[in-house]
Amino acid sequence: SDITQIQATIPGVDVTVPTREVRDFIWHQQQSVDGKTEGTVSWFPEMRNRTVTRGRFFTTVEVDSRDTVCVLTESLARRLFPLGEPVGKTVRVNRSYFRVIGLIEDERGLSGSGPDTGEADSNEGLVMLIPITTLNEHFGETIVKFRSGSFEAVKVAFHEVTIFINDPNKVMAAADAIRHVLELNHEDKDWSMTVPLDLLQRAERTKQIFNIVLGSIAAISLIVGGIGIMNIMLATVTERTREIGIRRALGAKQKDIVSQFLIETILLSGAGGLIGVALGLAIPVIITQFADMLTIIRVWAPTLAFTISVMTGVLFGIYPAIKAAKMNPVDALRHE
Repeated sequence: SDITQIQATIPGVDVTVPTREVRDFIWHQQQSVDGKTEGTVSWFPEMRNRTVTRGRFFTTVEVDSRDTVCVLTESLARRLFPLGEPVGKTVRVNRSYFRVIGLIEDERGLSGSGPDTGEADSNEGLVMLIPITTLNEHFGETIVKFRSGSFEAVKVAFHEVTIFINDPNKVMAAADAIRHVLELNHEDKDWSMTVPLDLLQRAERTKQIFNIVLGSIAAISLIVGGIGIMNIMLATVTERTREIGIRRALGAKQKDIVSQFLIETILLSGAGGLIGVALGLAIPVIITQFADMLTIIRVWAPTLAFTISVMTGVLFGIYPAIKAAKMNPVDALRHE
């Protein structure tokens, strides 16, 4: 009734993908897995961005005729059929048998298998998909489970419904309307709603905050580093006052002195920039290798970092260079 009302009253609702699940052991001969059987519709792979890797997905005709066919996730197939080909074989849940017609990739974000052992890390990835009409016919509206002396009975129409809006600009407005419909239809808050666009916007806001914080830290680091370069160059100018005086006496112009000290500043900041870029390229590789976390380095990132490093050296090296160039040659030659 919720889906019917949403489709009838809220504009922009394009497709709905209902899902109902049964958690129980899935058997193939003597091999069993504590997994999940999900009933859904034929357009599930397209709407959920999942790829059928072998065989095929069940059709609308099979949904309408309540055929006992199923599609296994790759993780479940590896557990039930460690050595054989699953497509064409039969699996069992309770007393119902289903013919495997295809394999589908695991849901993104679920590992499904360990890196070395090939065993499932989480039961969430062990899923068998069947037509929702077939699930309703074989398991009924009330799902009863007996396990280890316990008894559990759950009556539920759908465990999850995915709703697609045809216009991205109307997603948030439609989400508010759907939330209002559910609040009116349900006295108890026995539902929850997730809006990926809202999550994306929150992630973008969080990313902006992190960028501001990290940018502020980088700016402070650049200022401190620039002041350090300026102090080093001022000390260098003081130590080389007599050298500056000799160069000026031999005919060097002020711009020659400025160029000399700016080149030294650029070499100093450039060397620091290269070391920083090398560390910046090495650390993500180490993280990817040892923390099993994918890191991505854009080509422009190290180039921009090195350019900013050099420009910082030039900016803070101008004052020492000008101070050296404006020295009086006579006073500079007398300097001890």
